[in-house]
Amino acid sequence: MIVRNLLTVTAISCLLAAPAAAQEALVTYKSLSPELAQDLAKATLADCRKRGFQVTVAVVDRFGVTQVLLRDRFAGPHTVSTATGKAWTAASFRTSTTELAAISQPGMMQAGIRHLPGAVVIGGGLTVEAGGSLLGGVGVSGAPGGDADEACAKAGIEAVRDKLDF
Repeated sequence: MIVRNLLTVTAISCLLAAPAAAQEALVTYKSLSPELAQDLAKATLADCRKRGFQVTVAVVDRFGVTQVLLRDRFAGPHTVSTATGKAWTAASFRTSTTELAAISQPGMMQAGIRHLPGAVVIGGGLTVEAGGSLLGGVGVSGAPGGDADEACAKAGIEAVRDKLDF
């Protein structure tokens, strides 16, 4: 009898506390609009074209879900999954893929990052941030090297910087 009463009181207490806990669990965050993600992808692609590179550009949201994918006419078929993977990796780890490549060399403590499903640890993936918030990631693949991919991504982010601070 005492156990049953104790269980009843505990259950009622949990039900009464649930709404307060649910309200505290809600979060507010900023996200890229589809139009801004598209502007970022277009600016990145334009910069790569100006440099003479045929690439694929992927923009993902803060959760790593692809918002925009642009593949130039002569970019290789492998660039689609590579650009998407770079953008996802940058957003997921909240750091550039160039930095991840440096800290995950064989024999280093973070070397296992390279073996995680979906992780692409090659230069060319950057986070997209504004006002201290992660908004997403941009990944580029197809330029001659990760440093060239990253240069295009940086130029794309700078091209829309004034729209990011919303």
